[in-house]
Amino acid sequence: MRPLTEQDIRTSFINCSKGEAKRLSIPRDLAERPWPDLDFLGWRDPGAPDRSYLVTEREDRLVGVTLRFPSSQRGFLHRSMCSLCMTTHPGNGVSLMTARKAGAAGREGNSVGVYMCADLACSLYVRGKKIPESGLRIEESLTVDQQIARATGNLSAFLDKLYT
Repeated sequence: MRPLTEQDIRTSFINCSKGEAKRLSIPRDLAERPWPDLDFLGWRDPGAPDRSYLVTEREDRLVGVTLRFPSSQRGFLHRSMCSLCMTTHPGNGVSLMTARKAGAAGREGNSVGVYMCADLACSLYVRGKKIPESGLRIEESLTVDQQIARATGNLSAFLDKLYT
C-alpha cells in the first residue's frame, strides 16, 4: 500500500458524512507505518472504544470505511478466526465489525458485518510480521502471496456488500 496522508484518509470514507470524516481520529504515526507490508490501513479510535476505521486502495482509488464492534468480552478459552486473514485468536482477538452501507441504504440504517482481527493487523499476521497472542498461526499449504491474495479478496468481497 502506498503511504497515506491525513487528507487522503479523510476524503476516502464512503459510509459516513464529510463532517463525520472530518472529526474522526486519524493515527498520529502515519510516517512510521510499515506501508509496503499493508494491504489496508486499519486503526481503532482511542476516544471511542467501539469504533475502528479501515482505508484501502481499490480500483485505483482509496476507500475508507467506519466500523463498529461490540465491547463485550469473551473468555480467554474461546477461539475465533478472522474471516479476512484466517488467523485464529483467543478471547477478544476477533470481533464482529459492522459497517453502515454506503449511500441511501446506510442512511436508512442498513449495515453489513465481517469477523476481523480486533487489532486490524491482518496484513501483518499473513506476512508473519506480527504473531497472534496464541503464539502461532495455523500452518497452511498456501504460499504467503496466495494468503495475501485470499485476504485482499475477502476484504474486497466485504467492501462489495457495502454498495449493494
